[in-house]
Amino acid sequence: MTPISWPNGARCAVMLTFDFDAETLWLSRDPDNARRPGVLSQGIYGARTGVPKILELLREEDLKGTFFVPGWTADKYQDRMEAIAAGGHEIGHHGYLHEWIDPDYPDKEREALEKGLESLQRTVGVKPKGYRSPAGETSGNMIGLLQEYGFLYDSSLMDHISPYRHTLDDGSRGPVELPWHWSLDDAPYALFAIKTPRPIFTNEHILSVWKEEFSEIYRWGGLVNIVTHPQIIGRPSRLAMLREFIAFVRRHPDVWFATGSEVASAWAGLEGA
Repeated sequence: MTPISWPNGARCAVMLTFDFDAETLWLSRDPDNARRPGVLSQGIYGARTGVPKILELLREEDLKGTFFVPGWTADKYQDRMEAIAAGGHEIGHHGYLHEWIDPDYPDKEREALEKGLESLQRTVGVKPKGYRSPAGETSGNMIGLLQEYGFLYDSSLMDHISPYRHTLDDGSRGPVELPWHWSLDDAPYALFAIKTPRPIFTNEHILSVWKEEFSEIYRWGGLVNIVTHPQIIGRPSRLAMLREFIAFVRRHPDVWFATGSEVASAWAGLEGA
């Protein structure tokens, strides 16, 4: 692939994104979790402690992040939403209750999209430019819906390491895609559920994967899309891990840290040129 000519001569772009799911991560996985305070407390930690500490880290590092937020989370944690917006960070759409989309029920997919939009507008007056599907679960309807509702970009698919333009069924231009991958997501390594237990990897393991992925994407000239969750990355040692990753990236010349909308807009400008 040809390296992208990122703004100001940057070799690659880096997005720091935070899926602020709070309790929706657990409620959507199993409605019975609504009766389990211990399970939900993981999501509460993300809102109560994780988000403020992430905002503190970003402020100290002078960086802007992109927070993808379910509408339910925005409704419950308006104070955290206001803090995110006050910090100048981007707020994106992430469903309403972190629903895993079922392609057989397009009406429910539209309903979740609309409810999420209403919540973000009501709580912080934001019409999001970007969308990320919960858990990467999508349908064939999704891109058309995002175009219909005026989204600039999607960040739900894993089929490239650089942005690209979607083409709709009628051949017209759709949103820009900002691809991600599970290897640059903190959840596969450190999300634990007692009903589906799995090992929690060391921070050294996670960091080694992220560094190696960054190094090669940097060499290719693509997009490094880091996906994290306040209830995971917001743990004390993992915040230190994120800070170490940022320092590692900054040791490389010509790296552009940017929000999702900045990356999508820049790429769209290059496409037009």
